[in-house]
Amino acid sequence: MIDRRQLIAALAAAPFVSRIPRARAASDFDPDFGSASDAARAIRTGAISSRELTAHVYERIRKDNSRVNAFVTLVEDQATVRARAADEALAQGKTWGPLHGVPILMKDDKKTAGIRSTCGAKIYANNVPKENAPAVQKLLDAGAIIVGKTNLPEWASDFQSYNEVAGTTNNPWNPARTSGGSTGGGAAALACGMGFLELGSDIGGSIRTPSHFCGVFGHKPTIGVVSDEGFVEPPDSSPAPDRLSVNGPLARSPRDLLLALQIAGGPLGVERIAYSWKLPPARGARLRDYRIGYVLDDPFCPVAPDVRQQLDKAIDALGKAGARLQPGWPPGMNIGEWYGAYFTMLGTAVLPNDTTPHRAWASAVGGQFAARRCWADYFRDHDAFLMPVDFVTAFAHDHSPDMMARKIATPAGPRPYLDMLKWIFHATLTGNPATVCPVGRTPEGLPCGIQILGPYLEDATPIDIAGGIAELTGGFVPPRGYWIVLAPCTPRSVANTFLLIWLSRLMVYVSGASISTGECVAQITRNFFWSTSSSSIFRMRR
Repeated sequence: MIDRRQLIAALAAAPFVSRIPRARAASDFDPDFGSASDAARAIRTGAISSRELTAHVYERIRKDNSRVNAFVTLVEDQATVRARAADEALAQGKTWGPLHGVPILMKDDKKTAGIRSTCGAKIYANNVPKENAPAVQKLLDAGAIIVGKTNLPEWASDFQSYNEVAGTTNNPWNPARTSGGSTGGGAAALACGMGFLELGSDIGGSIRTPSHFCGVFGHKPTIGVVSDEGFVEPPDSSPAPDRLSVNGPLARSPRDLLLALQIAGGPLGVERIAYSWKLPPARGARLRDYRIGYVLDDPFCPVAPDVRQQLDKAIDALGKAGARLQPGWPPGMNIGEWYGAYFTMLGTAVLPNDTTPHRAWASAVGGQFAARRCWADYFRDHDAFLMPVDFVTAFAHDHSPDMMARKIATPAGPRPYLDMLKWIFHATLTGNPATVCPVGRTPEGLPCGIQILGPYLEDATPIDIAGGIAELTGGFVPPRGYWIVLAPCTPRSVANTFLLIWLSRLMVYVSGASISTGECVAQITRNFFWSTSSSSIFRMRR
């Protein structure tokens, strides 16, 4: 009986093995699911032009967007003109910045000059601003090209993305489920390879929840680091700052979160007279450099078993990688009282007719400062804190009009809809940065992320830890059905199919892995199909 070691040796000597396409080189660029950083490098080095990449993105949108409905508005003609200008500038030796010619996405709650900006509201269905929001302008000044405005709930005020202007955005992993809110269109579009970066916003988990639901990276910056001016406000809204909301990036790579933050961050207007901003470096260079606290479940907001299972695996992997882990909340936490403070402040921010008395507002602000001091003390000798993003993964669409009456099904029974605020409120109340990193998928095949709370103003630290976790858990993985298609069925393609399946089963046996043949096929084709010829059974979507 041949053993595995002998079989591996026989495979290595077999003549057909040398003809299996090798994994693509690190310098190769993936135009479907590559990072924004790699896209910029590919354009800069001539591996692909901005026009080619922009056209490729729109072709993917035409093929796949009908399944997820991620956009409110697309601006292909405008984007093509700008891509042509980017290529012409590069040909003359000029570069606009670190995102030169890169197609990106923009949440439809931000003003974009010459592009419809609705915030999901019918009264703004024909609203075309004359100027850009400051954070939008910074990304454009860095060379980015806006592909379109991504979907959201009306006034960006729900955990699902649906409205009367553009309809409902579906989760790319299961269209019967929500993509989250309020940056649900952007998270879905990124997961499907319809752009390379999204500028979202967050006051109630609007970056973090969709990132968790769709399996992408998201970052809620320290409050004030990225301007949140230029929001498409309701007509009766107050212009006063709310002390909670931020703009921030979503991406398929933590490196892109850092890049977007460095571009969009910093003071504006008269504040530049006295203030400047520089992102502090991460506190460590590798996972073993970090001391990380964590809580993965709590009676205040019990976590569903399938979520807890993925979080446990991530913590186990971190421990094996050498991170110094410490379970338990920081000393002095007053979760119930501080959640009440957050809820009061959130109400005054999003409810136009809110009548919170000044005494109650002052008490809430006092709770905000108490929470901020507690976490500041904790981060004197800890570098980050891990917790769930949400107690569930993506749930079934529910657009019933009374949000307060909605329930979310869990194995332990239905839960109040607004419980979805209970894990995200810590970072929003204190203003601390928080990064979401994908860590796996549940038995139902739905993505699950982990939330990394970082020290105030030290956004690079949770982003760097997200990068380390992604190396352990796999990071972003495209949803099935969005990254590969079958070529026309021919006798040769059928033979290739059987060869691939046979090879996959053989590799499962050789490795002793406990994965299915289908998963092994996906891994092999994902790693190898980039260098295959056009006669291969598997072809890129172009």
